[in-house]
Formats: sequence, structure tokens, C-alpha cells
Amino acid sequence: MVTNDGPGNSVDLLPEVIVAGLPATMEPTAAIISRMAVFTKIVLYTDADGRAKFREEAVALSEGTPQSKLSPLCLSGGYQLRYSPLGFRSQFHCTTTPQWVFILSGEMEIGLQDGSSRVFKPGQHFYSADVLPHGASFDAAVHGHWSRQAGPDPLVTLFVRD
Repeated sequence: MVTNDGPGNSVDLLPEVIVAGLPATMEPTAAIISRMAVFTKIVLYTDADGRAKFREEAVALSEGTPQSKLSPLCLSGGYQLRYSPLGFRSQFHCTTTPQWVFILSGEMEIGLQDGSSRVFKPGQHFYSADVLPHGASFDAAVHGHWSRQAGPDPLVTLFVRD
């Protein structure tokens, strides 16, 4: 969207939301960050059919100052760091405890039962909440996701539990 910022000046208005996972060529600018009012949380969840899927949720940055917008404080149950060497790939599994996953270095690919996958790069995140449905027995043909190290570098991740 373009607006007039005075005589002879047109200015592109930038979106109020930054979606995690922008291509590397589209790094956020200071102008976007200074106006950012919402953080987009990428969520890996278990749908009613028992299958893992991705969705996006808005997290309001409603606290802090205009120079340092913050979300409300979220409690956590601790964190773990993980190093995955070149060639790492898991089997299908469910998350045991919902947790944030932040990619510190390398690339992480998450694959779903429907054959789709998504690659997360350094600085990107997702919230892993694809737990086994209550009362269900794990079925590797239905439930969960797989993860793997992708790209030329080992994968280093930070897991922050709810």
C-alpha cells in the first residue's frame, strides 16, 4: 500500500505483522520492527483427525515501550539445547510436552503425514504442540511429525518447554 507523506512524497506502508520464516532475502527492516504490533507464532498441532498440521497464531506485543514492544510474560518449564549432526532424521513421533523450538544454526525440516514439510532456518521458530490425542495409541501412519537436519551445516536448536 502506498500513501502520500506530503507534497511529492509517497511512502510504502509496511505491514503490522511479521511472519516468522521470511525468505533470507526479505529480512525485517528497522521500520517494520519499530511498528510491529503482533508476533506471528507458527504452531505445529494435532488436529481433530489426530494428524499434525501447521497454523499461525497472533501474539500481541502489548507491553513495553514503543522502542521495545513486548508480549505478556509467558512462564516456561525449562529449556534444552540440541545438537544434531549432518544426516540426522527422526522417525514419526509426537511431542510429549508442548514447547517452543528456535533454530540457532543449521536448518530443520519438519515433515507431516500428508507428505508436506517445512524448513526452518536460523532465527526462525515454531511452537511444537502435536501431542498424542488423549486415549490414543501412537500410530506412525497417522500421528506425529518427523524432523531432520537439512542444509550443509549441523543443526543447533533451543527447546523451551511450557
